Amino acid sequence: MTFKEYSDCFELILNRKDQEQPAPYDNPHYLDYTKLNWTRMNRWFKTGILTPAFTAAIQKIDAYQHWIIITEPWCGDAAHSIPFLEMASQLNPLIKVTYELRDTEPFRINQYLTNQGKSIPKLIIRNADNYDLATWGPRPKDCQALYARLTAEKADYDMVKMEIQKWYNANKGQDLQEEMTALLNGLK
Repeated sequence: MTFKEYSDCFELILNRKDQEQPAPYDNPHYLDYTKLNWTRMNRWFKTGILTPAFTAAIQKIDAYQHWIIITEPWCGDAAHSIPFLEMASQLNPLIKVTYELRDTEPFRINQYLTNQGKSIPKLIIRNADNYDLATWGPRPKDCQALYARLTAEKADYDMVKMEIQKWYNANKGQDLQEEMTALLNGLK
């Protein structure tokens, strides 16, 4: 699906009556995450700034790339990453972006597990021959290290969510962009 179709899917979830919600959005916690993520995602679209290095790396792409982003509206990490990826992709007409829901066919996430888990968002970059050039995700390395440390310390889920959110707010997409810049500059 396109970003517009993904956004429409997001909005459909937000505008349904509670009794009409499909799983997992029939769980009030998932619906609350989705509402927060809609706000977060749209905030980054308004305030997120692409770095000059990331912009240059995007503009240097001289061959078709298909970016597949595996996500779900309930995913907090996706709400902080997708806006930067989507804004960057719009700078180069050689980049086509499609979105897939993790929990819906074709279940591509099963081929791109992170530590045996279906962690999202997951970006897959393919060339015109449908060959994987690179993958990225589910979150920037330092954020992943924070998550790993908190889970190793057996921090409660609310604390993990709060600390990860603080990290994203303070980082403002910088680490994601640095990692994507290095990844793109390293492609042949």
